[in-house]
Amino acid sequence: MTTKPFPQPIPFLKMLGPSFVILALGLGSGEIILWPYLTANYGLGIVWGALLGLTCQYFINMEIERYALVKGESVFTGLAKLWPKLPYWFIISTFLGWALPGIAAASAQIFGHLIGLKDFRWLAMIILLAIGLILTLNQSVYHTLEKITKTIILIGLPCLIILAIILSTSTDWLALLQGLIGRGYNYHWLPSGVGLASFLAAFAYSGAGGNLNLSQSFYIKDKGYGMGLYAQKISGLFRSNQEQEVNLEGPDFTPNPTNLQRFRQWWKKISLEHLLVFWFLGFLAMALLMILSYSTAFGLNNNQEGINFIFNEAKLIGQTLAPWVGSIFLILLGIMLAQTQLGVLDSTSRIMAENAALLKLQNKKEKKLNLSKIYYAFLWGQIMFGIILLLLNFYEPKQLITIGAIINAIAMFVHIGFVNIGNWKLLPPSTRPGWPRRIVMLIIFLLFAGFGGITLFSYL
Repeated sequence: MTTKPFPQPIPFLKMLGPSFVILALGLGSGEIILWPYLTANYGLGIVWGALLGLTCQYFINMEIERYALVKGESVFTGLAKLWPKLPYWFIISTFLGWALPGIAAASAQIFGHLIGLKDFRWLAMIILLAIGLILTLNQSVYHTLEKITKTIILIGLPCLIILAIILSTSTDWLALLQGLIGRGYNYHWLPSGVGLASFLAAFAYSGAGGNLNLSQSFYIKDKGYGMGLYAQKISGLFRSNQEQEVNLEGPDFTPNPTNLQRFRQWWKKISLEHLLVFWFLGFLAMALLMILSYSTAFGLNNNQEGINFIFNEAKLIGQTLAPWVGSIFLILLGIMLAQTQLGVLDSTSRIMAENAALLKLQNKKEKKLNLSKIYYAFLWGQIMFGIILLLLNFYEPKQLITIGAIINAIAMFVHIGFVNIGNWKLLPPSTRPGWPRRIVMLIIFLLFAGFGGITLFSYL
């Protein structure tokens, strides 16, 4: 292992990027579908759950960022050092949690509604195949993703703000504020009749969810945060058709006063970047989508059927403003969902490819691999699995997203525990989380354990 000096922090504005990507990965599940669905049916008394879930993911992501910042490698590489068979779990849990084509199906159903196409399965297949081609032919996916997500979020949020201001009333905003302390329409905290599975799914998807949170360590490396500046740019190897030497481990640094001061400067800046982009903009997006759902679709009879509440929203927006505004609203949501599916397929394929590479490198003295082939095998494997499910008539978007979210909630329970153990065992003492942060992470770990256990028990 080589030893390198801890790099000096870069200007704050140049840091912006990774949090936009991880935020956009959650837009197509919790923000657009699950929380607005619950709001349309039960009101705004559940806003506290969205805020709590997003806050939990802020702390989860920061511990993932801590490891990549200090070690200049992904958390998967570090955890494989402690538990060599753990990559098998990450491959299986990632595939099961994210290969279900719920997000693509939701995007297809919205676009199908716009053009009068009832059987939207074929459109969902086209979306999946188009994403596969984009990821296969594009040579710089991370930078492309960063630009796309920044553009969509910076255009989409102002549009949602304008719609929310026009369509909502002061009473709606009061209901939103009361929902932060669990006061809903004739209930406190949880409404009677709410499905535990739906609530857990929304809670788990308050942000990215599942093993996707761990992909934040990829983005840290790609952006050159901290010791990631020296890391081999694995993203380039995902696009190379040749067998090349793969080095998944990052360099060490000497924990002297200068390096530790630079680490603390980095930590303050990335904490602020993630707070402003992921936590603040994430909650703003969720709150706006929830209040739009409440103002336009709350209490309507067919809200519980799939994603009908979205069409109810668009119908009222069109009646109140103009039909084309309702159509623009649907187009915006459809694009956000398709972009989320693009990011999900890329991130999950990278997660599984790196873990497969770790398993191969454990059994070989030679470090040469064709990482591109492994990546594309997982990418097209997920796409083909999704198409098969669609052909077998498993295509209802909310149901697929809910099933995936329950699996991903269990995956989060597992990786929260492993990452915190890994940070304590693998990081230099002066860069480890302090006791207050460790207590917060323990509470989050127990929270996911409790939610997951209650949901599974209710099913059994």
